[in-house]
Amino acid sequence: MARAARDRGIPSASVAERSDWRAMLSRSTLVTLVVVWAATIFFLTVGHEYVVHPPNAAVAVGCFVVILGVIMVAAFGVVGHAEQLAEKVGEPFGTLILTLTVVVIEVVLIASVMLGPGGSATIGRDSLFAVMMIIINGVLGLTILLGALKFGPQRYNMEGASIYIAMIAALSLVTLVLPSFLSSTSDGSLVPLQSIGIAVLSAALYGFFLFMQTGADRGLFLQPVPDRAPDAPAVVHAKPTPSALIVRSALLVATVLPIVLLAHDLGILVDAGIERTGAPAALGGVIIAVIVFTPEAITAVRAALADENQRALNLGLGAFVSTVGLTIPAILVIGLITGQPVILGESPSNMVLICITLVMTVITYFAPRTTAVHGAVHLLLFGVYGILIFAP
Repeated sequence: MARAARDRGIPSASVAERSDWRAMLSRSTLVTLVVVWAATIFFLTVGHEYVVHPPNAAVAVGCFVVILGVIMVAAFGVVGHAEQLAEKVGEPFGTLILTLTVVVIEVVLIASVMLGPGGSATIGRDSLFAVMMIIINGVLGLTILLGALKFGPQRYNMEGASIYIAMIAALSLVTLVLPSFLSSTSDGSLVPLQSIGIAVLSAALYGFFLFMQTGADRGLFLQPVPDRAPDAPAVVHAKPTPSALIVRSALLVATVLPIVLLAHDLGILVDAGIERTGAPAALGGVIIAVIVFTPEAITAVRAALADENQRALNLGLGAFVSTVGLTIPAILVIGLITGQPVILGESPSNMVLICITLVMTVITYFAPRTTAVHGAVHLLLFGVYGILIFAP
């Protein structure tokens, strides 16, 4: 039977299992865990004092660089494990694992800055806006451009894209634009009833979206299959064993935990750095967005270069839908529980940029195929966002 499987190009179960275990427990994986956890234990014990009370600026910068480096290494490890799980469970569950893992990291980092010494009331808004600009305009603009230059105009599943865009438009406008026009507050914040209502409605909508995405509408988020010859062999992947899935999931959790444990120290250093250098307050949100989404952005770019336009789209738009649908409710709940103010309403210039991004996204993904020019336009909007950070 194993020979027949080999004849069809399908690895036998024992061979596939051994290969999977070697990949999971590779030297690089073990070294990453040892280094990340060693640094985490150091900063949780003796190193914490250097973060809270650095003797000089050089020590503060050094601590920031080391903690940032450790978190980035862990984030890449998390995405690596999530990608392996994604390959085992298939789409759209694979992309879902990636996006939900990223959202957990993002919520932890935002909460660390919200509840840090500076108590930033706008960090959630700044992070969400930064994610929108970086993911939709920066990352997806780059993937569309590179994919079209390498393979020509790219096809994707238009029905799935329209669902993503509907979610993005409704949730981003409700959370980032609407609060600036409410009469109950004057600073873009929400009263408790509004916070509870928006948190519940956003989470409920996202939950229903996941139910449909992984159920009846699953086919709308898969790459359209080109016509192939009837005798072309189908690609079949060996099914993962339960033990392999459990170990991979455990490795994922073990790599996420250092990020959670180091988030507070990173929040302290970000607050102190922005205050002492006079940098724009929105830079804190940019730092969080870059930390969280750099590994996923690299994954999306690799997918585009492998002619997997739908996967790149799922990673990008799916990441932002998860951010709005889960991160904002989590931030609002944290604010209600701790009494920390949460300001969501954006400035007029940023609201204009949000609307332009939404209009351009509709134009891009309501075309039958994406082209290099579509990608270039999104990158232009990303460049404008970068300028407005330092010259609002």
